[in-house]
Amino acid sequence: MKHSYRMENLDCANCAAKMEAAIQKLDGVHSASVSFMTQKLTIEAEEADLPKILKAAQKCVHKVEPDCEILI
Repeated sequence: MKHSYRMENLDCANCAAKMEAAIQKLDGVHSASVSFMTQKLTIEAEEADLPKILKAAQKCVHKVEPDCEILI
């Protein structure tokens, strides 16, 4: 199931690409995309795994850009 989330303080396209690559490697993620232009994260994953995936995704985001947040 696909879910989209707004992102706040995403400052560059290169950072978005790094975040996307890291989130795609997380267990349970079927696909992920981070759009710098729309400031959105789209994750395709099983509904039951989503809370765990979002927590791990936020850690990935903070490693690349400490001020960036996924708005849930």
